[in-house]
Amino acid sequence: MKWFQLSKVDILKKLQVEENIGLTEGGRKNRLSENGFNLLSGEKAEGKLKKFFKHFNDLLIYVLLVAALLKGISQDYIDMFIILVVVVINALIGYIQESKASNSLDGLTSLMGTEATILISGEKKVVSTDSLVKGDIVLLNSGDIIPADVRILEAYNLVVDEAMLTGESTPVQKNAASISTEADLADRVNMGYSGSLVNSGSGKAVVVETGDNTEIGKISVHLKEVGVTETPLIKKMKYLNKQIFFILLILIVSLVVFSFFHRDFTFEEATSWIISLAVSSVPEGLPAVLSIILSLGVTRMSAKKAIIKKMPAVETLGSMEVICSDKTGTLTKNEMSVLTVLTKKKTFEKNQTEQWKDDLNTFNEDDQLKKLVETAIYCNDTKIDYHNGQRTVIGNPTEAALLEWASHMEITQDEKVLYKIPFDSSYKYMATLVDVDHQRFIYLKGAPDVLLGMVDYQFGDNTTENLDPKLWEKMISKQAKKGQRILATAMKEVSSDQKTITHEDLKEDMVLVGMYGIIDPPKPSAIEAIKKSHRAGISVKMITGDHKDTAVAIAKEIGLKNTDSAITGKDIEMMTDHELSEVVLKNDVFARTTPEHKLRLVSAIKSHGKIVGMTGDGVNDAPALKKADIGIAMGQKGTQVTKDAADMVLADDNFATISDAVREGRRVYDNLKNTIYFSLPTAFAQGLLVVVSILIDRPLPLTSIQILWLNMVTTITLSFALGFEKEAPNVMDRPPRDPNENILSRYAIFRMFYVSILLASLGFLVNNIVISMGVSTPVAHTTLLMTLVFGQVFYMINCRSISKFSIDQNMFKNRVLWLSLLVLLVLQLAIVYIPTISNALGTTSIGINNLIYAFLAGLTVFIVVEIEKIISHRLFKNLL
Repeated sequence: MKWFQLSKVDILKKLQVEENIGLTEGGRKNRLSENGFNLLSGEKAEGKLKKFFKHFNDLLIYVLLVAALLKGISQDYIDMFIILVVVVINALIGYIQESKASNSLDGLTSLMGTEATILISGEKKVVSTDSLVKGDIVLLNSGDIIPADVRILEAYNLVVDEAMLTGESTPVQKNAASISTEADLADRVNMGYSGSLVNSGSGKAVVVETGDNTEIGKISVHLKEVGVTETPLIKKMKYLNKQIFFILLILIVSLVVFSFFHRDFTFEEATSWIISLAVSSVPEGLPAVLSIILSLGVTRMSAKKAIIKKMPAVETLGSMEVICSDKTGTLTKNEMSVLTVLTKKKTFEKNQTEQWKDDLNTFNEDDQLKKLVETAIYCNDTKIDYHNGQRTVIGNPTEAALLEWASHMEITQDEKVLYKIPFDSSYKYMATLVDVDHQRFIYLKGAPDVLLGMVDYQFGDNTTENLDPKLWEKMISKQAKKGQRILATAMKEVSSDQKTITHEDLKEDMVLVGMYGIIDPPKPSAIEAIKKSHRAGISVKMITGDHKDTAVAIAKEIGLKNTDSAITGKDIEMMTDHELSEVVLKNDVFARTTPEHKLRLVSAIKSHGKIVGMTGDGVNDAPALKKADIGIAMGQKGTQVTKDAADMVLADDNFATISDAVREGRRVYDNLKNTIYFSLPTAFAQGLLVVVSILIDRPLPLTSIQILWLNMVTTITLSFALGFEKEAPNVMDRPPRDPNENILSRYAIFRMFYVSILLASLGFLVNNIVISMGVSTPVAHTTLLMTLVFGQVFYMINCRSISKFSIDQNMFKNRVLWLSLLVLLVLQLAIVYIPTISNALGTTSIGINNLIYAFLAGLTVFIVVEIEKIISHRLFKNLL
């Protein structure tokens, strides 16, 4: 229903209510039972137990669970217990690190306030907001939160802050007049929306929508419909797990068929090697390692003021291709500022408010500029309070901009405001009678079109002259194209006997002094961050609820690329999803958008396969933030709803922090990839040992517990070092990686294949050497175990760089790497030389010669891989 287009009489008739009486108690109860409470419908919360067991829903975890079951059937309960402990540990790590459940809907509900003053049978009564029904007559006063969507019936200087819903920084002057044409949400000045704050004035309104039918309710519905978006990393890891699972399944089936025709295994023997193959080939430690590396990224980002709520978002940042940013408070300061001052003689322009300090000398010499400063200070109802370092505007942000600007001028004079005509939307100006240094003046400020019709004179070069309207209209048009809001000022000196002023006093002998150009300016840090984003191959798009001209002006100033025009919300509504998808990548500015438009824009960009980030601070941004691959909320000025819907919160509200987060995200992904390069060949090498032993009819070279030790303890310890590697020097000069890129590239598969064979071959070689010496089985197992550990140590160093030589100065700066090696040394000495631990693992002490064999095998791995890197880099550079 387009309530803003209906007249007051038609609305009251349609809702069957009288303006000065309201509904009866009985009528309200009937409507409440028919339409329900003024509440937002919630989502069914997921239980903690269900969240925990979700982490068992993985193909490789199923393999381990089957292995544990087979161990139990074989009555090998110790091994079964250890395998189950490994599975539970992985699930616990995932559960603990899992993102907190979204509280977006709770945050929306809290915006609606708790109480409202309404008319019931002609009497004022305070009721709970959740009991409001359509037709209730609501009384609004300064400081109230509008409790439902309402149509204004009466307005007395009623000013409402709707920034959290529309994204506009300037509060809206409300009135009761109907609007005959179509109007965007932000232009419906006769409507009040649930959750908006009454800044000043008072009014009377009728409730027209409640609950999910309000604008906030629509946002709530969108939040529920969006659902959870899988990050690229999770998708890739699921695909990788499937690949490993099917390789393992093929191996097991093939070996079962082989053993059926060529071996005479008992059930216990077949079960034993199937379990060993499953446990060895599954990289059990990989999920834990990935969680640890992501957690490290979260910690480092937190230190840079980027608070990550959902761990996989760390990696997603590194692959982000498009950032869709809200304007107000994100790219701009969310503080109106005077950036232009117009006089007949000169136009003063600055990029930032602080630069007005440089004009102090000009101010002292220029009478017109001085009068503009005096008007800004004395014809003003607003105050700026600084409490505990926080800037708080008490009043109108536009007037606050005038005060901020005037504070940069050195003005030391006695003044006294004697009389005031407050601003009203019906006449669009404000006037004051003021004593300044023993002279009495009337100062007037207001809408330029109104003042140009009221005054007859203007300040000329040296004296007062007749007004030249065309001159001023030309200047106004020029500044309006820059997205500035223009305020005009006029003044006249009056007799010292005059005590009051009337509207008639303002229509005679007033002299136009000049005009202010006011805008919410961009943050300097945002301009630099956009340059960095473009250099890193990331496209930045502005999606705002503000006016088209303002959006285009800001977009040009901050350095967006496609800024010749802006697509508006009305344009979007006229497009199909396919048509929107066709134009969305060719335009960088979208103005006058609603939450539905923002949601469609994010979806349109994602339809191209792009990884999308969305920033914002208002309630209207929440659905789009949740829909995006990475939702980024402002921590200081952002609403709780936005923070709950986001994946990342910027603690400093600085767009530039995103660049730092992207750098860290790319570093994390590189380290994750290096870890996978390290983990998979070492796991598959152990699988090869089992497979080859079965094929040549030899005893299994390692027990299941020893394999688990390698996969969980050794791999995690060494992978931890890779998580602390520095980012590559060119990390922010390369484009985002292809989101469809597989973690296992052709080169990765080649590397995994030959390193697995190399490790397994060296393991067999050392094993054969020690067995030929007539050693016991525990000694042979321990020597092979140490061989694989040394192989992992040296190969971990190889994996510091995929294509370049691994030993450089950064290796010696990575203290965690050396700490990891020290920890691993202690652990390996413990399983060899501490009887309690060695008995549990089936290991024993070995001689120095055996350790030398193991060390030389590991060194061989390092040398071979480094030689292969050189050859591959020269001959197959496109594969790397």
